[in-house]
Amino acid sequence: MSQSIRAPSAQLPAISADDRLFVRSAARAFRVLSAFHAARGPLSLTQIAEAAGLDRSAAQRLVHTLRSQGYLRRSLDDRGYLPGLTVLDHTLDVLRLDPLVQKATPVLLELRKSVHERVDLSLFDEARMIYALRIQSKRETFYATLVGHSVPTFCTAGGRAALSVLPDERLRVLLGQMDLTAPVRGTETDPEALLHEIAAARQAGFAMVTEQYLLGEIAIGVPLALSGRPLGAIHIAGSLSEWAPEEFARQMVPYALEAAHSIMAGF
Repeated sequence: MSQSIRAPSAQLPAISADDRLFVRSAARAFRVLSAFHAARGPLSLTQIAEAAGLDRSAAQRLVHTLRSQGYLRRSLDDRGYLPGLTVLDHTLDVLRLDPLVQKATPVLLELRKSVHERVDLSLFDEARMIYALRIQSKRETFYATLVGHSVPTFCTAGGRAALSVLPDERLRVLLGQMDLTAPVRGTETDPEALLHEIAAARQAGFAMVTEQYLLGEIAIGVPLALSGRPLGAIHIAGSLSEWAPEEFARQMVPYALEAAHSIMAGF
């Protein structure tokens, strides 16, 4: 049975036609790798070609080349392709060389010991926040444990915290470019209401959301920013079955603010 392919989590830029330094074959190879962003299992050659926007012949050549270099592999049942283990080498490079991740790791490990709830570091990528560190609590799903998973900026605590660093003019532009589709019933999607929520986060120094991205979840986010530029955010998340929002904020916000200050003091 063939699987449907959803749009990738990040919009790929168009392949340049007039940039003399632009290597079109390299861009096509990355499109093949990006075909797996929204996959739910191994992809056939036809599915890769469709998701990458390539004809089957071009996709076949690129898949063969990437497989020979370890960037793609056959699935165990030999019914399709999966990303190769070599891709993980680049994930490691991103994490070990990023100065924010370097400075945040020991701080977040101590933060988790203090709050006993899920603690995350996410990196700002305009329309999405990408998890770089995930220190779990007792009730996480498989996807919630994965580094590299991304969530919408507009409806998450870390995302709103990161957006609060930006001026309103820039916020309006970004919100106008985002897909404001609600992930759960009750998610705020009105741009003016979101501007109001982000302004409140700017004034408070943190953002708090309840059931905006996951039902039953409460989360706070504190921005990590440098010279008015959002770099990412710290998240602390808990369950509404265990916490009243006011009590969650009262107990968690001081720890999160202290952690953010400690991380950014090194820059």
